[in-house]
Amino acid sequence: MSKTTSMILTIYGDYISHYGNKIWIGSLIQLMKPFGHNEQAVRVAVSRMMKQGLLHSEKKGNRSYYELTERGVSRINEAARRIYKLDPHEWDGKWRVIMYSIPEEKRQIRDELRKELEWSGFGNLSNGCWISPNNFEKEIHLLISKYHIEEYVQLFLSKHTGPQPDFALVEKCWPLQEIEKKYDHFIDVYSKKYIIHQSMIGSGDMTDEECFIARANLVHEYRKFLFVDPFLPKELLPERWSGNHAALLFNQYYKLLAEPASHFFEDVFQEENDLEKKDKDYNAGEFSLLSGIEEENHS
Repeated sequence: MSKTTSMILTIYGDYISHYGNKIWIGSLIQLMKPFGHNEQAVRVAVSRMMKQGLLHSEKKGNRSYYELTERGVSRINEAARRIYKLDPHEWDGKWRVIMYSIPEEKRQIRDELRKELEWSGFGNLSNGCWISPNNFEKEIHLLISKYHIEEYVQLFLSKHTGPQPDFALVEKCWPLQEIEKKYDHFIDVYSKKYIIHQSMIGSGDMTDEECFIARANLVHEYRKFLFVDPFLPKELLPERWSGNHAALLFNQYYKLLAEPASHFFEDVFQEENDLEKKDKDYNAGEFSLLSGIEEENHS
């Protein structure tokens, strides 16, 4: 995934999804400029996202508007579930197991499925066998349907009875020590930025645009953990897990920047888009998940 595409997904997830889920391409280009992404890069990324089935376009006169597809909304909602939470969830004690035997002539589909499983937090237990303690049955059925691989896949809801403990499965499937080092680095860098920006905002020395840039970069950086952290339930994590401290820092920092950042977004958005479509219950400083999210559960 290109840096431009990844930042566009951040802007959609953190802003556009709360304002009718649709934006004029000119407004999107304007919002991407502060991050160093030019018009050509934005248009190329949007075109790629359409081919991936994440966006679809709509013409109004001579203007093109882009909206997240059902698949795009599902992807961002899943990311939001994992980003905007403070504490690891409780575990039901069961493992979701997906086993597949996809023929060699469908190698590209097999490779794409592996990437999707990794992004969803599944761990590779053995060749063709992936496991997760998280409740992702719905997402897996969507993946199977997307790639038309029903005849090659089996799903199981299982209880692990040994002989090794559940932690042995975790150690085999996920490099928790490496992940924790990444969280420690995030905490070191962003705790310092948080203190500086808190002081600047308090003294009126930080503009709305600067807050918009800082908030998007914060979310963009934290989103990277979606590709490395399986977001395991607390029963399967070390007693002291840096991911918990990183989540708390992220939430505090996000709330600090939220309102002025949203003011900048709305100033740009209202020019050629419908500000009246803003979610009535949307509060920039709160961590409500994206519109349409259900309760059940590559930069």
